[in-house]
Amino acid sequence: MKVLLVDDDPAILEVLRAYLQGAGFSVLEAQDGEEALLLFPQADLVVLDLMLPKMDGWRVAEAIKRERPELSILMLTARGEEEERVRGLELGADDYVVKPFSPKEVVARIKALLRRAGLKEELTYGPLRLLPRKREAYLGGEPLPLSRLEFDLLLTLAQHPGMVFSRERLLEKVWGPDFPGVDRVVDVHIAGLRKKLGDDPDNPRFIETVRGVGYRFKEANAPFP
Repeated sequence: MKVLLVDDDPAILEVLRAYLQGAGFSVLEAQDGEEALLLFPQADLVVLDLMLPKMDGWRVAEAIKRERPELSILMLTARGEEEERVRGLELGADDYVVKPFSPKEVVARIKALLRRAGLKEELTYGPLRLLPRKREAYLGGEPLPLSRLEFDLLLTLAQHPGMVFSRERLLEKVWGPDFPGVDRVVDVHIAGLRKKLGDDPDNPRFIETVRGVGYRFKEANAPFP
């Protein structure tokens, strides 16, 4: 899982990076609000300081929640007053930690938020079974031989059944914002996924095409043919 750390203090970034990587997370880093808005599409969770250059944490949180309301935000703040904590929660923060903080506590809170966000040990949709932490996929009990990108693409869709993802959004989320590819790359990988899943594009069990927009995973409670 990818955690985006947003703080203008290099020492805090260094400490949190070490603890998070030690706990098995991938880490993205931003030192100002504008950089955070460029990186958050890749993240599974954001650790956000309030006092930032260029754009403060309040505005960053609002922008993130407008675009990705499901993305969890853990706020870091030196302000311990109740009013500031309440304001952060009202703007969309899912939890907060007051500085100075214990890095171990931050990691524990991140794990708790990810559990609450539905990043489960196992996702099952009819005959399809995904194990996100082990990066394993099974169809009808048989292992699915997926590439890294195919697994990330399938997991991104499956974690949000019914949510429509544009090709541009999938490129940012799975390949990253600096990938020099085009939308056609997404279509090619979706076609490969469907072939391995035995999915008929005209009557899909798993991945639906939303014409003119992109793709979505069928609703979790939809009947499978």
